[in-house]
Amino acid sequence: MKENNLKLTSSEIGTLWGEYVNGTLVDVVNRYMVTIIDDEAIKNIFKEAISTFEKQKNQIVSFLEKEGFPIPIGFTETDLYKGKQRLFTDIFCLNYLHIMTLHGMLGHTTALGVSVRKDLRDFYDSCDTDAKIMYHRTIELLLEKGNFQRDPLFYPAKNPEYVTSQDFNDGYFGKGRTLASTEIISISFNLKKSIMAKTLSIAFSQVAQSKDVRKFLTDSEKTADSQIKTFSKIMQGDNLPVPKSWETEVTTSTDSPFSDKLMLYHIGFLYQAAQNYHGAGLASAMRTDLVTAYEGTILKNLIVTKKWFNLMVKNKWLEQPPLAPNRSELSKEV
Repeated sequence: MKENNLKLTSSEIGTLWGEYVNGTLVDVVNRYMVTIIDDEAIKNIFKEAISTFEKQKNQIVSFLEKEGFPIPIGFTETDLYKGKQRLFTDIFCLNYLHIMTLHGMLGHTTALGVSVRKDLRDFYDSCDTDAKIMYHRTIELLLEKGNFQRDPLFYPAKNPEYVTSQDFNDGYFGKGRTLASTEIISISFNLKKSIMAKTLSIAFSQVAQSKDVRKFLTDSEKTADSQIKTFSKIMQGDNLPVPKSWETEVTTSTDSPFSDKLMLYHIGFLYQAAQNYHGAGLASAMRTDLVTAYEGTILKNLIVTKKWFNLMVKNKWLEQPPLAPNRSELSKEV
């Protein structure tokens, strides 16, 4: 049997489904942003992102149709309200594209890791290549405009050293040591993503139509702010700089460019994705205060995502992914 004639596995179908739904979400946001951006260089990079996803979307549809699976609903033009007032500055739009590109790269790598069929592996390879090109372009443009936030700089030690004290794990009461470079990777990464979640929560809460959705967005903004303060305090305790906030990159518009469904799903997506990154941070943490901070953050995020799930289900906005056959139900039909 030729490899490309193999039936797609449940994992392969799941990754295609997720790529489609999350991809159409970001695509709708990108299509709005390209209409409000004044800077030609930033506008052009968004046009490229939209064109790239259109190609990927068509390939995903082809994979699913050949396997007989329905195409997900995802997000469409009906979730985009055209001709609305500007909600974000050009620089925020560029930072948004950069952060979403990071999500895309990690997602493509995960999808590739569970793919067996060569045509699907080739597809995710091409997606990864596209994402890497966009990653480099967003960084170069942010650097050019003086808006890329680099992580803290360290000064080199004279020689490599071994850990010689149990205090290496102690981050309380000033008895421990300063942050390790391996710990700052996750702290800085998570701070930037929390800042994005907070900023989008603020923007979306200004324009959401539903009172329940506005309440959730306001609460999620407070949760993100609490997490930002927690990890910023740890960084500042070692006299290290923290990423700047983006709240001032949101205008005062109350004219919604998106459906409530899209905005609610987007924030939920960010919180769900954050659990992976906080988990990675917890795994690399070697100071007790960091371990406690990550554990508390993960628990708070679970509370947020449970509220999000209930609200999405209540409004019939949560699309169901393909499910395993229910053999018990099937046997009753005989």
